[in-house]
Parts: sequence; structure tokens; C-alpha cells
Amino acid sequence: MVSMVPVAPPAAGGAHPYRPTLHSCYLGFVTQAIVNNLAPLLFVLFRNSFGLSYEQVGRLVLLNFGTQIAADLIAMRYADRVGYRFGVVLAHGFCAAGLVALGVFPFLFSAPYPGLAIAVILYAIGGGFIEVLMSPIVDALPGEEKASAMSLLHSFYCWGQAAVILLSTVAIRLAGEQLWFVLPVLWAILPLYNLLRFRKVPMPSLPDGKTTTPLRRLSRSGLFRTAVLLMLCAGASELTMTQWSSLFAEQGLGIPKIVGDLLGPGLLAVFMGIVRTWYGLRGAGVDLRRLLWVSGFACVACYALAIFARSPVAALAGCAACGFTVALMWPGTLSLSAARFPAGGTALFGALAVAGDLGGSAGPWIAGLVYDLASRPGPLATLANVLFSDAGSGALRIGLLAASVFPVVFFVGMFSLRIKKNRTTDLKDS
Repeated sequence: MVSMVPVAPPAAGGAHPYRPTLHSCYLGFVTQAIVNNLAPLLFVLFRNSFGLSYEQVGRLVLLNFGTQIAADLIAMRYADRVGYRFGVVLAHGFCAAGLVALGVFPFLFSAPYPGLAIAVILYAIGGGFIEVLMSPIVDALPGEEKASAMSLLHSFYCWGQAAVILLSTVAIRLAGEQLWFVLPVLWAILPLYNLLRFRKVPMPSLPDGKTTTPLRRLSRSGLFRTAVLLMLCAGASELTMTQWSSLFAEQGLGIPKIVGDLLGPGLLAVFMGIVRTWYGLRGAGVDLRRLLWVSGFACVACYALAIFARSPVAALAGCAACGFTVALMWPGTLSLSAARFPAGGTALFGALAVAGDLGGSAGPWIAGLVYDLASRPGPLATLANVLFSDAGSGALRIGLLAASVFPVVFFVGMFSLRIKKNRTTDLKDS
């Protein structure tokens, strides 16, 4: 499958010289999927083994995303100076160290929680660097179908997420929960392997800090500010449904947890991977701007189905179908922005990554905040009772309804953007 990536034709008599680089970038996004999705699978085991509270477990999630945002900002500032090869090698080193620490540190400290927190910080630094550095590397590879290559790159995050969920669940079931600490050590093998690959693969010519458009100049462009808003909404639309669909299925729809996990966030990740892979392999010639506009509209419809459907099957279908609709929001916005700001470099990709991470943090947080408020006597609880007959699921539905503002804004933003293919001069460096 990966051999079909749209890159420039190889020299006569040999494979394309940058194909190993491309494959390493794919594995980089699988690594990011590991560090973002492995620990949440172990949260119940952490609570049972170490007596952690729900607040402490939630703080680990916040620590992960907060550290990644900080790493995004660091990568934006220094990647052009130290070089991309050094940056991605360092990123994989942090990911591997953090995963090993996740299985070892809780048993080395007198209190396990600081060990878990340090492990999360370590691999979150690596995940943040990967998020910022991989996209400009792939964008710099020779070839004309940049949007397709970007979509295929991001599809490997989805496939990595699905693999982590499936393989880790099976491993814990077969080996026993008491051996959970072996799992992150085994997953650390992949970033170590990719670290060695990135030391040798050829790197494309990337713009340095002297030839790229500085962030201050980018921020003066209305198009760039729109792209930042779209990325924030893309991250919020995706992560809200990903993180809340399991709880919504179990408590709001009365569906058993294992079924809800598989048919909710599990199927959502698979659908995202299918769409991103399709666009990466077959998306050449498709109007990406129009496709994103349709994606925004369809995402609003899926949120509405999940929120207002009376049938649990229909509501869960709305959750899962969001995978189709959010799949291209993140990589598509990156691709449109890179095409309009070809000299944006790390500043462009880094700023958009920060916006996406902020949205990925804000969306689920807003849904949870509104859910808590709607669970108590007050105006939101009254609204939940008016809109939904089931008071138990009503608070959850109101929380998702509040977060649905993000796909609405994404749809409106794409509608108002009106980017035309023949308009480039005022967009590239404005």
C-alpha cells in the first residue's frame, strides 16, 4: 500500500531515494499514536494497582497534552537551527525513554504517581516534536500531490491507534493484568527502531530560518488566522467525539463497555484511517477545499444524530460516523495552508499543531464542564430535561451539544474561506 505514495518518479534503475524517509515518517506517526493512546488503556489498572483518584488520572491526560503544546512551541523555535534529523532522532529517543519509564518508574519511586508523571512528560515531549516535524518533512519530499501525501501520513496515526487498542487489549487479556508494566517496554521497541532509521535515511531540502516566513508576518495574514481557527476546530471536533463516545455509549446509551469501545471510538478510528488512506492513494484531482466544506457539514450532522437520536443504535452510529467526517479536517487544513504559504516552514506547521492541540484539549474539556453543570440543578439541567426525556443521558447529550459548536465553526470557516486555485500571489506571503 505504501508503495503507491505520490512522490516524484525514481531515477532510472532504482527505487525512489526518499521512500525510506517517507516510511520512517509513517512509523513516526504510529509512535505518536502509541504515546497518546497506550496510557489511557491502562488507567483502570493504575487506579487498581496504585490507588489513584480520577482527578490524578485526568491530570495525566492534561499533563500529556500540555507538555506536547510546550514541545510544539520549542520545536517551532529551534528545529530550523538544530536540523530536522537531530530533532526527529531526539523525538524518538524521548518517546522510547518515556514508554520504558512508564513501565519502570512507578516501582522505583516511593510514591508511584510522580514516576507516572515523569514518564508522561518524557514521551509527550517526543510526541510534540513528532507532530511538528513530520509534516514539513513529508511536505518537502519531491512530488506534486502534497495533500494526498499528507493525508496518507496522518492515516498512520489512525491505524496506529487501532493497533495499540487491539494488540494491547489482547496482550493484557492473555498475559494477565499483573504484567501490564511489560507492555509499554515492548511498545518502546518501535520508536527505538525508528530512531535508528532516521539516523540514516536521506532528508529532503527543508527551508531554514533565513528563507522561511516568520510567524509574526504569518500572523498578519487573515488567511493564516482562519487556518489557525480551522485547526483548533478540527482538533476539538475529532478529540471530543473520540474521548467522550465510550462514556456516552456506556452511561448515556446503556451499551456494554466492550461493545461501546469497539463500535464507538474503535470504529471511529478505523473510519478515519479509511478516509485518510483513500485520499492519500486516490485523492489526486479532488477539490480539497470543497471536500473539507462537505466534511464540516457532515460532521455537524453526525453530532446532531449522536445527540438527538432516540435509538441507541442510531446515536452510536452518529458517534462512529464522525470518523468519516473529521478524517480530513486536520491534514487537509495543513495541506491547504502549506500550499498557500510555501515558505511557512516550521513556524507554519508548528503554529497549526499548537492550534490543533489546543482544540483537542478545549473540546473535551468544554463537553465535560457542561456535562457536570447539566448534572446539577440549574438552567442547563432544565434545558436537558426539556430537550431529552432521559435525564441521565440528557446531561451527556448537552455536553456534546456544547462541543458541537466546533464543527459548526469549521463548516462556516470553510464556507467563508473561498480559496480559488488561481489565487496565489496574495496568499503565499501576505
